[in-house]
Amino acid sequence: MQFIDQARIAIRAGRGGDGIAAFRREKYVPAGGPSGGDGGRGGDVVLRADSNLQTLLDFKYQRQFVAMDGRRGGPNKSTGASGETLLIRVPCGTEVRDARTGILLGDLTDAGEELPVAFGGRGGLGNAHYLSNRNRAPEKFTEGRDGEDWLLQLELKLLAEVGIIGLPNAGKSTLIAVLSAARPKIADYPFTTLVPNLGVVRRPSGDGTVFADIPGLIAGASQGAGLGHDFLRHIERTRLLVHLLDAGSPQVLEDYQTVERELEAYGHQLDQRPRLVVLNKIELLEPAELDALAQQLQQASGRSVLRISAAAAQGLESLLAAVWRELGIQSS
Repeated sequence: MQFIDQARIAIRAGRGGDGIAAFRREKYVPAGGPSGGDGGRGGDVVLRADSNLQTLLDFKYQRQFVAMDGRRGGPNKSTGASGETLLIRVPCGTEVRDARTGILLGDLTDAGEELPVAFGGRGGLGNAHYLSNRNRAPEKFTEGRDGEDWLLQLELKLLAEVGIIGLPNAGKSTLIAVLSAARPKIADYPFTTLVPNLGVVRRPSGDGTVFADIPGLIAGASQGAGLGHDFLRHIERTRLLVHLLDAGSPQVLEDYQTVERELEAYGHQLDQRPRLVVLNKIELLEPAELDALAQQLQQASGRSVLRISAAAAQGLESLLAAVWRELGIQSS
């Protein structure tokens, strides 16, 4: 399935039905008079969060949505039928903005949550509304009003509690594959991961916590370089970041500082988000080298450094224990 996390759609609510001019002409009704009914209201457009959807792929093929118009009024003061509400399903975690101004209209995070985005036009009035003592046979009626139309920008931000970040080839995909049932593409070259991957990791209580593997960041990612700029938005909702570093890199400290600078440059207080610093691929270094590197990294980051090997499944229990502790989850 293709991962699409941005879409622009045009929506239009239904137009209200027209009122009509009509008069009663029955043989045995001595007091006839105007009987034109009102038009029905146009249909609204409503977005609904659906937990069964994972991307905005559907909006790649359909970009225009139009609700039903209201029906015109009828004789005998009959009101026309209102247009049905048009429900548009979007994934949980979708932000909705006015594409013209950028104003945030709503944020659909919970399954079943709804956001009205366009209201249908009001129906026109029939001539029965204009009956008065001075005008016993009005022929005036009004047309229905147009429904609202908007150009919307949809942005999907993944709902994950833990985000795994780092430079390309740090081992993020391997880690999430070992911890969960996710099966991302894994290879020995940079930028293997082209889309975010989600995996559910079992908590000690038996519930699941969603981890997100974010495509590798590089220097300049916050300004659009590489792949990271498109996916930094997906860690805005995370409660905890796991900063994964390749212990086999010749410049681990520079790697750490590169990602930290991009978090700060991107904004949204990502640099203030709680995070763990984790050295991966520890099997590539001798114990003495690993101790020296971990000490240097701890001094630079001001945080304790965890050591793991995702490929060899070493140190994962300690990592998960630290994750649960940061999230306030009791381990047993």
